[in-house]
Amino acid sequence: MLIAVVSLITPAFLKPINLGNILAQTAVIAVVAMGQQLVILTRGIDLSVGSNLALATVIGGLVYQQVDSAIVVIVAMLLAGAAVGAVNGVVFVYGRLPHPFIITLASLSICRGLALALAPGHTTMRGMPDAVTAIGGGTTLGVPNSFFVVAMFGLLFLILTKSMVCGRWIYAVGGAPNAARSMGIPVKGVLLATYIISGFCAGVGAVLLAGRTAAASPIYGNLLELDTIAAVIIGGASFLGGRGHLGHALIGAVLIGVIRNALNLLGVDVFFQMIAIGLVIVIAVEADVLRNHLEARARVLQSARVQ
Repeated sequence: MLIAVVSLITPAFLKPINLGNILAQTAVIAVVAMGQQLVILTRGIDLSVGSNLALATVIGGLVYQQVDSAIVVIVAMLLAGAAVGAVNGVVFVYGRLPHPFIITLASLSICRGLALALAPGHTTMRGMPDAVTAIGGGTTLGVPNSFFVVAMFGLLFLILTKSMVCGRWIYAVGGAPNAARSMGIPVKGVLLATYIISGFCAGVGAVLLAGRTAAASPIYGNLLELDTIAAVIIGGASFLGGRGHLGHALIGAVLIGVIRNALNLLGVDVFFQMIAIGLVIVIAVEADVLRNHLEARARVLQSARVQ
């Protein structure tokens, strides 16, 4: 419905070049949102993904200055992202923190500070291997290569969550942690794995963004954590955990991309775009609360009929 309305208001929206831009611009949000989705499924949250992405690009840029190898640069960014996720998971799970908000908020600040400290001159580093720029900024048959990366990871996550036991454990841990523990599910291991995967996805996002811009910067990923959380919630997942399909994160990412692109085409100021996204988040969260309330009422009525 949104796409139909926007295409009527601004015909330029449906031009192939513009649709390609939307896919390229939403690729980073989409791939990082998939990792965020797993964390939210376990009733958690990862506020560090934006700063983690920035730090990963800086590490990739520093490695590229020493070694002109696309594989080494990509591996460095992926490992950097996964390492931050591992730290988040270990501190949250084994540090017995009451909520992951605390450690991921701390990581948000720490990673951003590290990125600024490590970047020469605290600014952008130009240059990336050709293979990286091809992945993040190239096209195949007019379709951005980053779209194929998102599709590949989407397929992997779909297999994980729908066809593998460990994927079902994630839903069990988020839906009823105590029951999952009593069933013998390794709750701590599941939680740790979700934060590592979330960090790894931030590393993948770093590869895509560094490739699209052919640069590394400590200021990349600003407010990305809000975009990914918004994508998951707008798509229909629940903050209460245990509910949400992978497609929710992808749909939410595309919705954010379409909204921003439409507002750009209409000449709306960037500050009002931020307000619009914020309002959409509020509406999505309220819709989730209303849905849970109505479902609870429906269960009570169904129970009364059975009795």
